[in-house]
Amino acid sequence: MMRSIRWRLMAAFAAFTLGVTLLFGLLTMAFVYTVEDRFFEQVLTQEAERQRQHYTKEGTWLAPQSQFMRLHLNTGTLPADLVDQLTREPSRREFFGSDERYYHVMGLTERGKTPLLTAEVSQLLIVRPMREELLGWLTAWGVAMMVLALALAWWLARRISAPLEGLAVQVALADPSRLPTEIVGTARRDEIGTVARGLDQLINRTRSFIEREQSFTRDASHELRTPLTVMRLAMERMQADTRLAVDLREQIDAVQAAVLMMDQTANTLLLLAREHEPVPKGAVTVLPLIEKWVLVHESWLDQQQVTLSLYVNPQDSIALPAPVAQLLLANLLGNAVAHGTRGGKIRISMEDGVFSVANCSAGLPADAGEAYIKGDASDGYGLGLSIVRRLLERYHGTLAISHHDGVTIARVLLSTTDI
Repeated sequence: MMRSIRWRLMAAFAAFTLGVTLLFGLLTMAFVYTVEDRFFEQVLTQEAERQRQHYTKEGTWLAPQSQFMRLHLNTGTLPADLVDQLTREPSRREFFGSDERYYHVMGLTERGKTPLLTAEVSQLLIVRPMREELLGWLTAWGVAMMVLALALAWWLARRISAPLEGLAVQVALADPSRLPTEIVGTARRDEIGTVARGLDQLINRTRSFIEREQSFTRDASHELRTPLTVMRLAMERMQADTRLAVDLREQIDAVQAAVLMMDQTANTLLLLAREHEPVPKGAVTVLPLIEKWVLVHESWLDQQQVTLSLYVNPQDSIALPAPVAQLLLANLLGNAVAHGTRGGKIRISMEDGVFSVANCSAGLPADAGEAYIKGDASDGYGLGLSIVRRLLERYHGTLAISHHDGVTIARVLLSTTDI
C-alpha cells in the first residue's frame, strides 16, 4: 500500500513534537526537583557552618535554628527509618523515610559520622504536592503543541504534496497513445516546478520519439514488403517457365530463398518494433508450421543438400501465437540451414515441451546469441539469434544455445505460468 507524503510529514512532525515535549517535560521536572533540593542543601549548609563556628569557639553544639532540623550527637537518636539506610549508604545525603517522610542529612565533621544534622522536609516540599498538577499542565501543553504541529504539518504537506499528487496522477494515467499535454506545477519556482518542467520536456521528447517510431514502422512495413512481394511473385513466374535452363533455375531458386529470408526478417523486425503486448493464452501446433516452412524453402534445402529429421508428434504444440511461432521457427531453421554444414542433417524435436533444433556446424564463439556475436564463417551481422532471443523475452521464454562435438543445439524454453 502506498503511503502518502502528506501522512509521512504529519507523522514526522508529530513524532518530533512528542519527542521534544517529553524531553523538555523531563528537563522541567528535573529542574524543579533540583532547585528544591538545592534550597534544602543550602539551608543545611548554613546551619552546619553556624554549628562548626560555635563548636570551634565554645566546644559545644547549638540547638538548630529551624524547627525541621535536628542535631544528633550519636546514631542512637536518629529516626528508625533513617538508621538502616544511612548505615548502608553513609555518603548519601537524601533519604525517603516511612509515612512519606523525606530527609536531608549532613555531617558536621567527617561525613557519615556523628554529629549529624538532619532535616525532615516533607512538610516543606513544594514540588511533590503539586506534581500531578504540574504533570497535567505539561501534558496539556504537550497536546496543544502536538495539535499545532499536526496543523502546521498538514498545511505544509498540502502545499508540497498537492502538486506532487497531481504529477503522480498524470504520470500514472500516462499512456503512449495519450500522453499529457500540460504538466501540473510547471510554473512553480521551486524543486517541484523543476521536476514538473523536466517531466514536461521528457514527455514532449517521448511524444516526438513515438511519432517518429510509428512513422518509421508504418513506412518500413510498406516500403519493405511491397518490393519483396513483387520480387517473390516474379521469381514464382520465372520458376513456372519451363524454357529456363537448369543452371538458371537453380540461381532463381537461390534468389527466391533469399527473398523469403528477407521477408521473414522484415516481419520479425517489425514485430519487435511494436509495443509489448500481453502474453496471449493458448498454443499453436508445431508440425504444420514446420511443414509450411519446408514447402516454402524446399529449393533452398535442396540447394544446401540438407536432410531434415523430424521428432515432432502431430499433437505437439508451443505456447506462442501462431505468427510469433512461425517467425521463431523460421529464424531457427533458417540459421541452421544458412550456418550449418552443407549436406548435413538438421534434427528438429519436441520433447517435454522443449522445442530444439540441432545441426552440424563449426564451433560457436563465446556469448553466441548476443547481438553482433557471430562465427568466423558467417557473412551476417550476428543479429539472427539475438532477434530470436528478444522475441522470446516478450513471451517469458528463453533461448539456450550449446555446441558439443560439432553439433549446435538451440533450445526454446517457455514459461507456462502466464499461459
